[in-house]
Amino acid sequence: MGYLIALHTLAAVIWVGGMFFAYMALRPAAASVLEPAQRAPLWCQTLTRFFAWVWAAIAVLLVTGLTTLFLYFNGMAGAGWHIHVMIALGVVMMLLFLHVWFAPFRRLKQAVAANDIPEAGRRIGQIRRFVGINLILGLIVIVVASGGRYVFFG
Repeated sequence: MGYLIALHTLAAVIWVGGMFFAYMALRPAAASVLEPAQRAPLWCQTLTRFFAWVWAAIAVLLVTGLTTLFLYFNGMAGAGWHIHVMIALGVVMMLLFLHVWFAPFRRLKQAVAANDIPEAGRRIGQIRRFVGINLILGLIVIVVASGGRYVFFG
């Protein structure tokens, strides 16, 4: 079980940590030093690379999470409330990511290819809002999953 939890945690850190870095460090730095025409291709390339890692993280999270759930907790009935919260919020995060991937990110790539900077800026704004929501959810998941059974109900 130790290896499964370690891989699960690593995948979560890659995803949530990447969102934290993008939202809290890269976004404000890019906005302060780059013109909109430079930011759009930067975000398109950055998100292309990061989203490949998110896909891998989601695969690892699903495999390790479900394996742990069924091998060690005997399914949902044996899992504590914190595991249920982690799963529910994790599914919401995955659905939000799928939306970003198939809608605003696809449109961002099209706008950058067409050199439509205003449209690219709108799509970057959409993606930023969804990443902000997912970042908050991810931080909640980390707190609940790592300390929930100890912190909240002793």
